[in-house]
Amino acid sequence: MKGLLILLIFLVALPGSDQIPAPDQTRPILLYNGVIHTVSAGTIENGAILFENGKITRIAEKIAAPADAESIDLMGKHVYPGFISAVTSLGLVEISAVKATADFAETGSINPNLRANVGYNPDSEIIPVTRSNGVLLANVTPSSGLLSGQSSLMMLDGWTWESATLEHSTGLHLNWPSMSLNYAFDSKIPVEKQTEKRSKKLTEIDELFDMARSYGLLKKANPETRLNFPGVDLRLEAIVPFAEGKKPIFIHAQEKRQIEAALFWSVRQKVKIIIVGGRDAWRVTALLKKYKIPVIFESVLSLPQRRFEDYDQIYKIPALLDRDGVTFCITTSGSAFETAHLRNLPYHAAMAAAFGLSKETALRSITLSTAEILGVADRVGSLDEGKDATLFVSTGDALETSSQVRLAFIQGRKIDLSDRHKILYKKYQEKYRQLKLID
Repeated sequence: MKGLLILLIFLVALPGSDQIPAPDQTRPILLYNGVIHTVSAGTIENGAILFENGKITRIAEKIAAPADAESIDLMGKHVYPGFISAVTSLGLVEISAVKATADFAETGSINPNLRANVGYNPDSEIIPVTRSNGVLLANVTPSSGLLSGQSSLMMLDGWTWESATLEHSTGLHLNWPSMSLNYAFDSKIPVEKQTEKRSKKLTEIDELFDMARSYGLLKKANPETRLNFPGVDLRLEAIVPFAEGKKPIFIHAQEKRQIEAALFWSVRQKVKIIIVGGRDAWRVTALLKKYKIPVIFESVLSLPQRRFEDYDQIYKIPALLDRDGVTFCITTSGSAFETAHLRNLPYHAAMAAAFGLSKETALRSITLSTAEILGVADRVGSLDEGKDATLFVSTGDALETSSQVRLAFIQGRKIDLSDRHKILYKKYQEKYRQLKLID
């Protein structure tokens, strides 16, 4: 009882973010005298960009400002499309060690009908910190069980989950079973039992998708009535568009045998898949290219998988995928623990650029390539006329840690860039000034 009381006191004291979501854009905004990184059509060294009613209306070297426009002289600063996180628990977890603040895992192993956007918390303190580094869109993803649920692409500004949702659903998430035996160093389960457990999970995946396909056919045969057999099943209903190949399945798989098994399963089931994780994707690039399977490569800033691999193996995997013609994008780890570090997304791309990936492709890997894989490239991911005015202004190269984001817009709305990190920075800067430790 005492422990419960302490937890309740903690939760009451846990504040939401103080930032007020921005109102809709009411007049044209012209940004001029800046370096415009369109991503899709190169860079304009001294250009301008005009947007109105949340949409980009013109990009050129010089643009005459409309009479009622707000004109902002960038004085040589850089304009980028908002960075996009391809997989994250942002908005579903606040403090990973405090269970009451985590909503990324549902009870049970099969939850295809779970919607990530419904659980999204627009008042999370992590959101302002994340968008302060140019990450303005996040594909929020559930992460438990075999079938975790469906992800939602969220704009990192809004009063409610409804107003923050850009796209639902972006896909169904399937955590592929491990194909290795004795993969846990302290495993005490006999190999026969491990094999049986793995086979059971693989059979379960097949049966679920076969049943969903049959369920869809039955429903089409009875369009005017509720089904009497097998009855209304929300889980099967949720799987139907994925089983029919209309929407993609995000398959979380790291190891080579996982990726191969998932790939051949997708061919047999005739479904669309996207590999998430992909630590061993560089070992199977021929297959990935042949079957046109995209890869969301997680966490460039991490250690090698195996003792015999090069120290920089993870850093150079994006370059290897690009060299072999595999469609890919870069994201941070989707784990709940890593959510607070989502702001480091551009530095994952920068590390890949330092180890063989071109700077242009690295930038594309967290903008337009991500948008293409998520199926929203017609709206976001690059600076093009007609697309959403979801962009930010940086003091320099946005992949460099020394650059600072000075302005950000989501669908033309000017975003509050204050956050807890900046508040604490100013607080302790004043502390040391008062203590006469700094000028």
